[in-house]
Amino acid sequence: MPAVMYSAKTVASLDGKAIRLGGYPVPLENDAKGRVTEFFLVPYPGACIHVPPPPPNQIVLVRYPQGLKLTDIYTPLWVSGTLKIEQVSNDLADAAYAIDKARVKVVEEADL
Repeated sequence: MPAVMYSAKTVASLDGKAIRLGGYPVPLENDAKGRVTEFFLVPYPGACIHVPPPPPNQIVLVRYPQGLKLTDIYTPLWVSGTLKIEQVSNDLADAAYAIDKARVKVVEEADL
């Protein structure tokens, strides 16, 4: 993949910052009740399903222990928490950031 399409460059000043991001989920892990407990937050729906995925600096790994019941991956989400620089790789994509113990909320029309 051309380097211009694969940037893992991060913004150091964002490390440890409380942040709220909007995006779309790509489920990675589920609990026994089928709730999504870990997902990539990506800038557009289905991002990691299509090839190539967004660059790592546009993907955030979200760890959400209480789990989220998702009806589909086209549901936009607000994710709040402390952003940290963390390189994560799996079969779908690479992420350059992570949020642990995130707060997750479905975006409502009233939020816009």
